[in-house]
Amino acid sequence: MTRPVFRFAPSPNGEMHLGNAYTALLNAKLAAEAGGRMLLRIENIDVTRCTRAFEEAIYRDLEWLGIEWEIPVRRQSDHFDDYEEALKHLVEEDLVYPSFLSRGEVRARISQAEAEGIEWPRDPDGMPLFPTDERTLSQGERERRMAADEPFAWRLNVEAASKRIAHPLTWDELGAGPSGQTGLVNATPTAWGDVVIARKEVPTSYHLSVVLDDALQGVTHVVRGRDLFFATAIQRLLQELLHLPVPVYRHHDLVLGDDGRKLAKSRGDTSLAALRAAGLTPYDIRRMIGL
Repeated sequence: MTRPVFRFAPSPNGEMHLGNAYTALLNAKLAAEAGGRMLLRIENIDVTRCTRAFEEAIYRDLEWLGIEWEIPVRRQSDHFDDYEEALKHLVEEDLVYPSFLSRGEVRARISQAEAEGIEWPRDPDGMPLFPTDERTLSQGERERRMAADEPFAWRLNVEAASKRIAHPLTWDELGAGPSGQTGLVNATPTAWGDVVIARKEVPTSYHLSVVLDDALQGVTHVVRGRDLFFATAIQRLLQELLHLPVPVYRHHDLVLGDDGRKLAKSRGDTSLAALRAAGLTPYDIRRMIGL
């Protein structure tokens, strides 16, 4: 019988906090209970914000918590060729298109529509959907602008991609979504609009790299925060398009700060390193997060 495979996949773009510790410890706990394997993956496709110093800090924090993982560690920045091959397949299938609209242009488009009383559609996270008019640019226009070295991002034509799937998209949820969704969950990728799949300078995005990595590493159980529950719909779509195996998912409660918001590196929420320096022990951390 194949052993279950769990993974913890942090981004080294800041110091780990209690929320990261919860995900790491829960994965390790479930892997041990199931007699499974525990993997560590460093998600560092954002080469401008991710640093070796933060990566080394991740190793120190996990070792301090008493978590063990298999070697070698998969570092996404070492595997851009894998993502580029998957992107090439999507391009050849005419499921992605180059988008040249800047963020400023998109904001202006949305502001104009809202000033005219038009309610702009939003994704499950509350962010405005990307305008779809660039889907219809001619191939000649696309090639001209790419040859002119204009900045662009590859976006998934979610509507066209969804039509390629002949059966309903679902996933097995062992945890629960924001409204208690569990069991067999229906995936609605069109709720996200045309998401970024890759960029001109980086041949991947979070969605593309995570589904490919999980498949290449044989991950059977994806255990992560509930804030990624709805994003599973896009990842299920990519798994079908790329003919990848489908893990089961378990979305867990978020560790919240005193203000009721989820902890975030970008806001400088208290790091594990700071808690360790203040004299707390791994036992204290487990007690604080309920593990």
